[in-house]
Amino acid sequence: MMLKKLSACFLSFLILISALPVRAAALADTEVKAPSALLMEAQTGKILYEKNAHEKRACASITKVMTLLLVMEALDSGKIKLTDIVSTSEHAASMGGSDIWLKPGETMSVDDMLKATVIASANDAAVALAEFVAGSEDEFLQQMNEKAKELGMKETTFKNCNGLDEDGHVTSAYDVAVMSRELTKHKKIFDYTKTWMDYLRDGKTQLVNTNKLLKSYSGITGLKTGTTGKAGSCITATAERDGVQLIAVVLGSSNTKDRFAAAATLLDYGFSNWAVTTPAIPNDALHPVPVTNGMSSEVETVCAADGSILVPKGKQKDIKSKVTYQESVAAPVKKGQVVGKITYTLGNDVVKEYTINAKNDVEQISFSLVFRLLAKHLLKMY
Repeated sequence: MMLKKLSACFLSFLILISALPVRAAALADTEVKAPSALLMEAQTGKILYEKNAHEKRACASITKVMTLLLVMEALDSGKIKLTDIVSTSEHAASMGGSDIWLKPGETMSVDDMLKATVIASANDAAVALAEFVAGSEDEFLQQMNEKAKELGMKETTFKNCNGLDEDGHVTSAYDVAVMSRELTKHKKIFDYTKTWMDYLRDGKTQLVNTNKLLKSYSGITGLKTGTTGKAGSCITATAERDGVQLIAVVLGSSNTKDRFAAAATLLDYGFSNWAVTTPAIPNDALHPVPVTNGMSSEVETVCAADGSILVPKGKQKDIKSKVTYQESVAAPVKKGQVVGKITYTLGNDVVKEYTINAKNDVEQISFSLVFRLLAKHLLKMY
């Protein structure tokens, strides 16, 4: 009898545990050797780990993520082309730190300048691109700060476009993740960030990627490293496995070894614990909704199911869906008007919601409209 009671209690305990919200195993701050770090899933924007993520810090050449974002936007809009020729100004040629030793008046294509900026983290090439896009580095800087504000990067102020140490030139791990996510929406950037080695000047100048994770980490796709006296060793690392796209930001590591180790630790944590799934719309989810006082008695429905759901690994099949509708809608009904929703849950947590929308307009019934339709019908008869 006692054994049966214990078995029943144990079974009740298992049922109770299974109903609790599912959480991934925690990552200890001591495992990430950096004063500031953050891990984000790129498709959903969900933060999976953070450590002093909103602390303002220098970020060295991670600055170039924003520079590259504006250049890619200029390319996508047709403002510039990869084949356009960029002439190096004296200002661009005067940059110190990592560079490709551009000389005043030297020309290269936008494509080659991008290679230098991304692969070799060339400060001179970054400034040359900025001047080509905006006319001057000052104007480009204004655009950088405006873009940061637009993206909600509250801890960021740019004072230059390449990341050389300068008073007041700061960002945060969170802001770096935000702009990195925006940059990765431009898939062309991966042609550069995934390149280990390339050449310029007809093979005379060799470029070797500063991101050593390209040689050691499975699924790595980029993105940018940076090192200065103020910033320490920094990286924003992007990687993808099985549809999960991660952004690991590490700021202020004491050396390059710790920087890469911290980024790998963050990425390992993300890939070990999380999965991405795109839920299907239930087969019976879409049906007409009654319309009151309308020229039609009902309106057809549609649902634009886009986006992904991030869930603890192995829990993809545990996602449940619930469809709810308004009992009826009053005319006039506008195309796209929300008439219901699909809610996806995992345990007690809502993980995604899609709206169900009216497929077309439905006009409100009126005497004049009925008269016009009747007249039109009678004309067709005679």
